[in-house]
Amino acid sequence: MVTAFVLIKTDASRIPETAEEISAIQGISEVYSVTGEWDLIAVARVPKHDDLADVIADKLSKVPGVVHTTTQIAFRAYSQHDLDAAFALGFEQ
Repeated sequence: MVTAFVLIKTDASRIPETAEEISAIQGISEVYSVTGEWDLIAVARVPKHDDLADVIADKLSKVPGVVHTTTQIAFRAYSQHDLDAAFALGFEQ
C-alpha cells in the first residue's frame, strides 16, 4: 500500500464543497481542513505507486476549487497504534 499526503490550496469560498468532492474520490481515505499555509490535507492510499497519478493528477487536481497541490509520499509508518485504533472503531470483541 502506498500512502501520500496531499497539501491543497483551494478557492476560499469553496473549501467545504471541495473537501466533500475530494473525499468522494476512490483512493482518498481522509480529508482534513487545516490551519496555516494550506486549506486541506488529503490522505491517499493506493495499491501501487502508479495509481497516485490517477487519484491525484487525474481526479483530485481537477476538482473545482483546487488551486494548487503538493504531494508528499510516505516511505514508512512508525506508529501502527493510531491506524489500528481508527480501523477498530465500531467493532467490539
